[in-house]
Amino acid sequence: MLQLARFLVVAASAAVSSVVPAVAHAGVAHPAVAPPPVQDEDRAGDHLTVTVRHAGDGTDGTFQVYCHPGGGTHPDVSGACEALDHGTSWGRDTFAPAPEGSLCTMQYGGPATAHVTGTWAGRPVDASYDRSDGCQIGRWNRLVPLLPDLRPHGRP
Repeated sequence: MLQLARFLVVAASAAVSSVVPAVAHAGVAHPAVAPPPVQDEDRAGDHLTVTVRHAGDGTDGTFQVYCHPGGGTHPDVSGACEALDHGTSWGRDTFAPAPEGSLCTMQYGGPATAHVTGTWAGRPVDASYDRSDGCQIGRWNRLVPLLPDLRPHGRP
C-alpha cells in the first residue's frame, strides 16, 4: 500500500511539472475560433466611390457614399447604405463576381456599367458591374439603390 501511495505522489508530481503554462499558448492561432462579427464602430471607414456610365435618365456620374454615419453625394445615401447592410453577411463578399462556370440567362440588360471602389466592412472594394447577361443583371439589381434601378417599371 505504501508503494502505491509513493507511486501516486511521483506520478502526480510528474504530471504537474509537465503542464505547459497558458502563457506559452498566447501567440498560437486557433483556426476553429472565428473573429467577432463586424460592429458599427469598426465600420467608421465605410466609404465607396460609385461611377456609373451609360445608364441614362440622369443616373450617370461619380458619387461618394459614406455609411455609419451616412453621407456623401449619392442621390440616396440611406437607401444605398441599407442595401449594402442588407447584402452584407459574415464570410461572404458583398461585391463578389458571379461564380465562375455559372449558368446565366442570355439576356441583355443594356449598356450600363458601374465601378465601385473604396472600403466596406473593413475590406477594400474594387468591383465592376455591367448588365451583359442574367447573372450580371442579378448582381447589379442586388445593389440597387447603390446602383441605379434599371429594371423595367413594375418588375422586381
